[in-house]
Amino acid sequence: MKWNLRLAAAQRDIWKSSQLQSMLADAGLTISAGKMSNLWSGQPVTIRLDDLDIICEVLCCQPNDLLAPEPEKARARRPASTSAPAAAVAGEHSRIERRVGRTEPPL
Repeated sequence: MKWNLRLAAAQRDIWKSSQLQSMLADAGLTISAGKMSNLWSGQPVTIRLDDLDIICEVLCCQPNDLLAPEPEKARARRPASTSAPAAAVAGEHSRIERRVGRTEPPL
């Protein structure tokens, strides 16, 4: 996910992190200078949903204004498969064998 806090803030004429930090504090969200710097300039690893709710309220925006999916990055993180899965033949269904009776207990 791409974090777009600066863009969302700029669209509302908020140009400094300290200005947004003050607005968030007025709304009940006190953020340290270090955390605010990371939210403003960086890509936070996590964000609490309660905090996101207040940020959206202060900026009069929706979460999708702050977070943008990056599917190409998600695809790049998938492990490379050494063997391709067997392709299903049209009309062919895999057969599930049903076991009758009780299995033996573990030893």
